[in-house]
Amino acid sequence: MEGNPSRPANNIEIKVHPRLADNAIQPVVQPSTASLRTTGTSREYTPFNRWFPWLVPLFVVANIVVFVVTMFVNDCPKNSASCVARFLGRLSFQPLKENPLLGPSATTLEKMGGLDVHKVVNKHQSWRLISCIWLHAGVFHVLANMLSLVFIGIRLEQEFGFGLLCLGLALLNCSPTVISQQVILLSCIWILTVRIGLLYVISGFGGSLLSALFFQSGISVGASGALFGLLGAMLSELITNWTIYENKVLALATLIFIVVVNLAVGILPHVDNFAHIGGFVSGFLLGFVFLIRPQFKWISQKGSSPGHNAASVSKHKSYQYALCIISLVLLIVGFVLGLIMLLRGVDLNEHCSWCHYLSCVPTSKWDCKSQRVFCEMTQFGNQLNLTCQSNGKSGIYQLPNGNPSQYEIERLCSDLCN
Repeated sequence: MEGNPSRPANNIEIKVHPRLADNAIQPVVQPSTASLRTTGTSREYTPFNRWFPWLVPLFVVANIVVFVVTMFVNDCPKNSASCVARFLGRLSFQPLKENPLLGPSATTLEKMGGLDVHKVVNKHQSWRLISCIWLHAGVFHVLANMLSLVFIGIRLEQEFGFGLLCLGLALLNCSPTVISQQVILLSCIWILTVRIGLLYVISGFGGSLLSALFFQSGISVGASGALFGLLGAMLSELITNWTIYENKVLALATLIFIVVVNLAVGILPHVDNFAHIGGFVSGFLLGFVFLIRPQFKWISQKGSSPGHNAASVSKHKSYQYALCIISLVLLIVGFVLGLIMLLRGVDLNEHCSWCHYLSCVPTSKWDCKSQRVFCEMTQFGNQLNLTCQSNGKSGIYQLPNGNPSQYEIERLCSDLCN
């Protein structure tokens, strides 16, 4: 007989990202320039096309499919005696006392790619910074986030789903051959057709990165970091395209109010507000890069008759170029420094004594401290004895084989301690 304490079980606190409100703010163009008519025809010239959204709905489907696959892997009836909605078979949910969001266990979420800083740092599983944004802790979690993605993402994709950046146009002008011009054009069209998708994924990565630097005692899952990135991009889009808004101050005040309210929700326990903040800042910087509108004077000149004489007008203002370059530099530097610190095992809480209040503010109603759980294990043949050190409960389990996997031990310990 040999007694060995198992490593910390992965039923540690799951940080989730709550849904955002329907906070899409659309630009209100000035009536004098919103619709231009070409000379000699009755056809209206519309400066900003609205594109058919296809990428955001694809993301919604992908998130739902990943959740279904996660529940299939979880297989509650095989590992728990009291599953919720047991008639669903392998897709039934963990007991409500373990997961009140109607979802899988923490161990399954970790197995499927939840953000676990220990594995990112010590086992070089950096891919978890991306995979965690496609995972959700339960039915309520995934539905809330997908509703937010539909409300915010589809409107952004309709407005900015297609376009060419000034860099792509500059490359076209400098390209020496027709073939190379066509290659550059096709590359730019494909990349920028999915720029809302890039904004979503990169913002999610930024949220995961900041979360990993501050929240290192549990796992984090959810798409809200990416959703906050879309919200941040809406704010920077308003700033960089200031002239297309009719009620500028009202639009800015409304959007800032929505941002503050959503971030305020993040100070509740079990919510990873660091992912929200990181996603928002990343999206805010990316908005200056991806969501640039041309000047109305340039649009008016483009829509005028060929014989119309007017001074040449640049497509974008100088401040738009400046914001684009500064934001891109800040984003790259921030990501590089953040990754270096993370892979070196830096815990930013040790360098900022008050930062933890950004994610949770303790009150008389709740405690912000997450409880780490350990189990002591002894085994006699096919009999496994576990004792949870956090609550003192013990359990005896009969194993179908005498060599249980680490995953099975962690799951049993998670059930026992909960």
